[in-house]
Amino acid sequence: MQSNYDPVNGENLSGPASSPGSASAVKRKLHPSVDLQFDRTWLHQLQERVDRNGPWDEWTMYQLAIEAEQSKLVESFDDLQCLRSLPSFEPMPHQISTARKVLHEMSGRAILADEVGLGKTIEAGLVLKEYMVRGLVKRALVLVPASLVLQWVRELNSKFGISAVAQKKDHSWAYDVVVASMDTAKREPHREKLLGQDYDMIIIDEAHKLKNKKTTNYQFVNLLRKKYCLLLTATPVQNDLDELYNLITLLKPGQLGGQSEFAANFVVDKRLPKNEEQLHEALSSVMIRNRRGDGGIQFTKRIVKNIPLSLSTEEQALYDAVTKFVRDRVDESEGDWSSLLSLVTLQREVCSSRDAVFLTLVNMFKKTAEDSPLRAKIWELVEVIRGINANTKAEKTMELVREMNDKVIIFTEYRATQEYLLQYFRSNNMVAVPYRGGMNRGKKDWMMDLFRGRAQVLIATEAGGEGINLQFCHHMINFDLPWNPMRVEQRIGRVHRLGQTSDVRIYNLCTIGTIEEHIVSLLHEKINLFELVIGELDHILERFEKSETLEQRLARLMLESGGNQDKLRTQIDELGNSLSRIRDEVELEEPIDMGAINAVMNAVGQTIEVRP
Repeated sequence: MQSNYDPVNGENLSGPASSPGSASAVKRKLHPSVDLQFDRTWLHQLQERVDRNGPWDEWTMYQLAIEAEQSKLVESFDDLQCLRSLPSFEPMPHQISTARKVLHEMSGRAILADEVGLGKTIEAGLVLKEYMVRGLVKRALVLVPASLVLQWVRELNSKFGISAVAQKKDHSWAYDVVVASMDTAKREPHREKLLGQDYDMIIIDEAHKLKNKKTTNYQFVNLLRKKYCLLLTATPVQNDLDELYNLITLLKPGQLGGQSEFAANFVVDKRLPKNEEQLHEALSSVMIRNRRGDGGIQFTKRIVKNIPLSLSTEEQALYDAVTKFVRDRVDESEGDWSSLLSLVTLQREVCSSRDAVFLTLVNMFKKTAEDSPLRAKIWELVEVIRGINANTKAEKTMELVREMNDKVIIFTEYRATQEYLLQYFRSNNMVAVPYRGGMNRGKKDWMMDLFRGRAQVLIATEAGGEGINLQFCHHMINFDLPWNPMRVEQRIGRVHRLGQTSDVRIYNLCTIGTIEEHIVSLLHEKINLFELVIGELDHILERFEKSETLEQRLARLMLESGGNQDKLRTQIDELGNSLSRIRDEVELEEPIDMGAINAVMNAVGQTIEVRP
């Protein structure tokens, strides 16, 4: 006998329960085309669904469901939820701390002012990811120098799982997370399109370029409609405190009062603050600055080797001839240093390559009046250059590179020297690629990819000292050294940064009997540049550079020496001794994180002088 029991409703479908007024009769009326006593299709379908999705009643499955729900629980609002979704990426403790502070104390508007190499990009990525996980950010715009666009896209995609795209065509702006160059974004027709949109978050790298509120960059960023905003810069102050005021006003208008109020309350002169405790309090709600000297931030070693070289007879003759040319100009000028400082560049170029000084002399020749006797003297130097067929530094560089048998970045200040080295390496059957300002974004990225892949050598001008990350390389050659120690540190910071797993070996080439020999001695022995953390270097230079920069002081000493090497050596030794005294004073002071004055130094950043 066939059962009339309904397993869904728990009722017997036969007998009195099917009377017109019964519950089962009402249910049957809901399905008039189905006779439940004879059509069991629905029951088979239900069984198939159970087989497909079940079994639902096994204890193991129940436990797994419980664990799945527990994993979604938010135990503390202060925790970063995004870390759960980044299993293959482990940020540094200071980066996590920074992201938390931006989230909970700064309401998503902050200046990230860590020293070079501490991972400001990682911190910004953490903040962006956290806001996205919490559902507070959907649309984001990242504005960076053109050379860093693809690097940012790679970082956001690979480390944070953020589907960021590089802006290439007009339709790219429609994506949720777009990385673009500032130069492109601020130009029409892009400018109008971006100003007409609402962004949840805007991130700006190299934000010190916004320091002047009269610039197009500043005015454009100020007009962008944004809920959250991050400004990234290792140098929040470069020349005066007004720059800091302008950056903070971009983030939180009124945080420091009006411009005149800020000057009255916090500024003694353009680089010297007052009321440090109140200034620190105002800054602490909008700026975070982690330093290399802080505990818990570990770097590999720097192994520095200075390599003195003797110029060939022909090269020395050119250096002597250029030195005499410069000295004669000094005598004729009767001590007008301002018009002569540029001539020192000639001597620096000779120490780099004949090609560098050749181009400068040719340009000087073209700009000199045809009836001027100076033209003939310039051309005499050009003729001396024609007699030089070798480059002592290039030969030593090739020897070093072959000994390393590893990837190496070579830095030079001069484009002509870069071109010469590219040809020299090519003629010696070695693959070298260039990196310099003036290359478009695509070419710079292509050069980086070639260096990571098949090229052993990257030859970079100063454009390579900013922005790019080269942790996969741990050899660096300073073919010629800048006279600004901060630029030397920027070069080193490309390879000696967080993520570098090997000790970094730095080779400084210097020519004996030239200004280079004195510069290397000054930077390496007197300032101890290569062992200082960048914060200490900042503090030394800011105290030293009152009326003129170190570069200007060195150039003036060189001109005053009149070509007398002994006099020049004595003058530079005295300069080095004064820098050493300042370094000792800085080391004897209280740690930067103690006391209100030093707290301001930590918060404000590098070039504000706080007198003890």
